[in-house]
Amino acid sequence: MSVEGVADLGPLRRAQEQKAWYWYDWANSAFVTTTAAVLFSPYLTSVAEKAACGRATDEDAGYKCTTDLHVLGLGVSAGSLVFYIVTVSTILSAIVLPVVGAIADRSSDKPRLLGGFAWAGSAMAMAMFFVAGSSWQLGAVLLLLATLFLGASLVVYDSLLVDLADPDDRDRVSSRGWALGYLGGGILLALNFVLLTVMSDHTELAVRICLLSAGVWWAVFTIIPVRGIRARPPVAPDVESGGLLQASFGQLWHTLRDLRRYPVTLTFLVAYLFYNDGIQTVIYAASVYGEKQLGFEKSTVLLAFLVVQFVGIGGALWFGRVARRRGAYRVILVGLFVWLLVVVAGWLTPEGSLPLFLLLAIGIGVVLGGTQALSRSFYSQLIPRGREAEYFSLYQACERGTSWIGTLVFGLVHQWTDSYRPALLALVVLFVIGIGFLVRVDPRRGIEEAGNQVPAVV
Repeated sequence: MSVEGVADLGPLRRAQEQKAWYWYDWANSAFVTTTAAVLFSPYLTSVAEKAACGRATDEDAGYKCTTDLHVLGLGVSAGSLVFYIVTVSTILSAIVLPVVGAIADRSSDKPRLLGGFAWAGSAMAMAMFFVAGSSWQLGAVLLLLATLFLGASLVVYDSLLVDLADPDDRDRVSSRGWALGYLGGGILLALNFVLLTVMSDHTELAVRICLLSAGVWWAVFTIIPVRGIRARPPVAPDVESGGLLQASFGQLWHTLRDLRRYPVTLTFLVAYLFYNDGIQTVIYAASVYGEKQLGFEKSTVLLAFLVVQFVGIGGALWFGRVARRRGAYRVILVGLFVWLLVVVAGWLTPEGSLPLFLLLAIGIGVVLGGTQALSRSFYSQLIPRGREAEYFSLYQACERGTSWIGTLVFGLVHQWTDSYRPALLALVVLFVIGIGFLVRVDPRRGIEEAGNQVPAVV
């Protein structure tokens, strides 16, 4: 792939690159949906629960089963393990991803950098096939690494939005990417639903095959954006004599210090940290909540996620159209109030009530893609030109499951109460705090502070 200038090659070439860019949402959504959101959390929880059941020292006592695993000398509830892993991955992301972003801004070939991170993450996803029996440690390590590589790839991917779309067009492009992601994730999830149904007598093996398929899907379809998006020279300053890594750390420090010059951008980042933390925790917790708290079979939970995926396609596109008339900021704010209602409704849903569970899935599908797609495009307006990847690395610290406050709260409340129901209700606090910061954001002022062109509709 040759490195070409930053000048636009015309509407046709730009449209082609946007279509190639959409395909990474299609590619990684297979992992996000099938593995991270639906199958791996309850599967790893079951593996961890199996490991927590050991043979008693008294031969006549048979087997004993505890609820705790022992990690670094600490007792960890098997039911909370997944949420603690996500918490640890996010803390590591806060250290690693900003450096990834700084490197990406200085890279002359972002598409290949995107591919490198994506293929490393997909390899971890495919290796989840080997998590079986009571090998929760292997599952924990693979989930940690896959989440980190996913976050790194999304830092690069999101930063490309600025190169591929004008300010007035970013809501549309971002929303279409999310919609295609829901379609791709939904198609693979539907195929896995069929597999789980056919192999109902061999559920564990079926789940492992599904995990493998998500990794393969992620790897194969990443080829399209890597080959379809042209490389561009970096807009950021040239690397100094200290080398790329040293310059990247220096740029990171400069960004954290420089954020004070962009108070609106900082306020939005804090708001996003909280409300997206709540969204991501709901996504991670939904499958566990459906199986362990509401008592549904794995196939039923998978069906609910299929509803979320396909309703999400329409939701993302609809939110994008409304944003063109009303502005992304206002639409995001309305969407967050709907999220509040969804969480409370989930808390009130009685055990075994399938109609209410599916209605809940429809509600999540309507607002999930829309709020996230518009948050991405709105944030792109608030960051200075030439430092997109670095600023998006801060954004990715709380994006697509790399949030940590919600998962930590959810895990702790479950460990204290031995119930997922109060743990879900506790997430209301995150949405309320996020809304509180978001209402303090002045969109026009923030875009002007960053030195960007103000869209026709703010």
